[in-house]
Amino acid sequence: MKKVGVSKEEKNLSYFKYFEQELAKIPQDKLDIWNGEAISEDKCLSFDDKDLYLEGIDNEFCQTGFGVAKDGTGFVANTTYMPGVTGEMLDWWFAWHSVGSDLRYKIWDNEDHYFARADKVDYVCDPNVPMNQKTWGVNHIILEDIGLGPELLKLCFKSPKDFGYTPEIIGKEKCESMVCAIGESNVAAAMTHKWYPYKDGVLFCSRFWIGFGWVEGKIIKTLPEQVKLPIIVPKTLFGHNIKEYQNLATILPKVYVEEKDNF
Repeated sequence: MKKVGVSKEEKNLSYFKYFEQELAKIPQDKLDIWNGEAISEDKCLSFDDKDLYLEGIDNEFCQTGFGVAKDGTGFVANTTYMPGVTGEMLDWWFAWHSVGSDLRYKIWDNEDHYFARADKVDYVCDPNVPMNQKTWGVNHIILEDIGLGPELLKLCFKSPKDFGYTPEIIGKEKCESMVCAIGESNVAAAMTHKWYPYKDGVLFCSRFWIGFGWVEGKIIKTLPEQVKLPIIVPKTLFGHNIKEYQNLATILPKVYVEEKDNF
């Protein structure tokens, strides 16, 4: 695939070398899932039961795959082992890539990411705001292509409590830290990524519930009744997710060491 465009100024930045690299190779087992069959309805974790995922007691549901739930909404799950990555690096990354040059988002996935821009740069860059809270209440305006053509997306990040999680679960064995957001685009979706120490790195666990939106201060199903999402929607999102997070796992340890003080 062709890489996204970069400016002369971007080529002069210290981390342009990561843009020049080939994207990390996606493991064959992930590709087999992507090219295989969707999961059954009963393997889709419901949004109401999301605390099970946060606590790490959702093993009866899909951990890596995609499908359409009984109510017609889409579900995507992915689990990425990231050797050499720490929770501190990930807290930093979700703040860092949303400010400064668009190149920060492009190095994450140089074929599909155009830009990600936080709407509260002063807040994100404020040294008094804890790193793991720098996404809370911040919207990221994003242009990316998940496989269906470039699309403008607004990711409205929330605190875990506002998202509907039980905050006390965070910091336990299966959830060191996390980010969560509601995506506003052609199809609204709720998104969560959590991570925790695993082997010599972290286990990064993603979940998407497609067809859910933010309405009057809470997250509810916004997909009309009797409507069932076509499987291509969660399938495409799954393909993009396994691609971008495999690459992030590869570049993040070095990017963090070199750029952590360059906020």
